[in-house]
Amino acid sequence: MEEVFRTNDMVKLSYIEHLLQEAGIRYFIADQHISAVEGNIGAFPRRVMVPEELKAQAEAALAEVERG
Repeated sequence: MEEVFRTNDMVKLSYIEHLLQEAGIRYFIADQHISAVEGNIGAFPRRVMVPEELKAQAEAALAEVERG
């Protein structure tokens, strides 16, 4: 799995998930459950991971999304 995006913004994360779903790209959100440890303060960014062979396609699908 390769990282294609990293964010603390849950709204942006939802939008990214939507874009990947629309493009038919399988993905995994890493660090999603760390909020139980951190107390929902948003200190740890969630990482969007895709299979290595889909990285270029995922990056193209997310090209218009502002990083951060």
